[in-house]
Amino acid sequence: MNDDIRNSQNKIPEIVKNAVLMQSSPIPMGTPVVKGYDWNKGINYHALFETYKNSGFQARNFGLAVDEIQKMINARNIPLEDDQIDTLEEDNFIRRKSSCTIFLGYTSNMASCGIRDTIRFLVQHKMIDCIVTTAGGVEEDLIKCLAPTYIGDFHLEGKSLRQHGINRIGNLLVPNNNYCLFEDWIIPILDEMLTEQKTKDILWTPSKVITRLGEKINNEDSIYYWAAKNKIPVFSPALTDGSLGDMMYFHSFKNPGLIIDIISDLRRLNTMAMKAVKSGMIIIGGGVVKHHICNANLMRNGADYSVFINTASEFDGSDSGARPDEAISWGKIRMDAKPVKIYAEASLVFPLLVGETFARHYHSTKEKTISDV
Repeated sequence: MNDDIRNSQNKIPEIVKNAVLMQSSPIPMGTPVVKGYDWNKGINYHALFETYKNSGFQARNFGLAVDEIQKMINARNIPLEDDQIDTLEEDNFIRRKSSCTIFLGYTSNMASCGIRDTIRFLVQHKMIDCIVTTAGGVEEDLIKCLAPTYIGDFHLEGKSLRQHGINRIGNLLVPNNNYCLFEDWIIPILDEMLTEQKTKDILWTPSKVITRLGEKINNEDSIYYWAAKNKIPVFSPALTDGSLGDMMYFHSFKNPGLIIDIISDLRRLNTMAMKAVKSGMIIIGGGVVKHHICNANLMRNGADYSVFINTASEFDGSDSGARPDEAISWGKIRMDAKPVKIYAEASLVFPLLVGETFARHYHSTKEKTISDV
């Protein structure tokens, strides 16, 4: 074999070299470098979460969501001028109290699981301005004040559970007796509401119903106790889609005539968005709660800040799985906004997100107030 043949056999083919060893274009200056947390520095969860933004994948989205919520908090703490304060509606419920109106939306499973306590903290300390949730998101909170929900298993057989009067929510268990207690508690309240409708000409809306139930439950563990106390409106356009609807159905036979007007609540929610100086959306899950908040923000040409948390994908065309960029196309998020979606199961992520934002702000402010005294 001569030297020319030997050299050609030992040389990397040009086509392979061009494919595998293709020269890179320069990475733009300032592009973040991937780097995780150094555990040699000890256990410091705040420092750990700060590294998420440069860790990649959904950790990156978590870090960006922390920044987005922090923007909401910072905007919310900017004082309003006197001429910016605007009180609307006959009960003065809609009020521009701050420079950023924060809309919180969540599906019923969040009230069923331990996320309920995180949401209650936000409402208790007036860190959000309104809630949009499902019927289950209301009733599951109230029922927990009457009887507990238990930890079970995803693999428990439905047939066996049904025979024992046990309902399964994922790996949570709710005895059917809990709903019987709920019926005993709520039917007299519905009677009172019907009487007030007839004698005082009160027009009940879902938000007014939820306020009344929050007042009646009188339990500081309840999200809606604090919502009523702090005058934070709770909207539930599908209030009949759950045990609450079952109870209203039963009540319609025992004492018919109760009317609940959803149009007044629609006007109320949309007006809150329209009159907001800045608007922020934090939405856990999808379905009606996600779209109801987004559509309200369409009335102001889009929210300024947005964080979505869900596991749904966009490939079926559902609004639940739609990325924030789709909402921009509808005018539900502003074109210059930097919205974030975390593809994650919320019971894992939401408490950490609140801890890094609202809770950190609350406790640091509290400590500063104490030190100033």
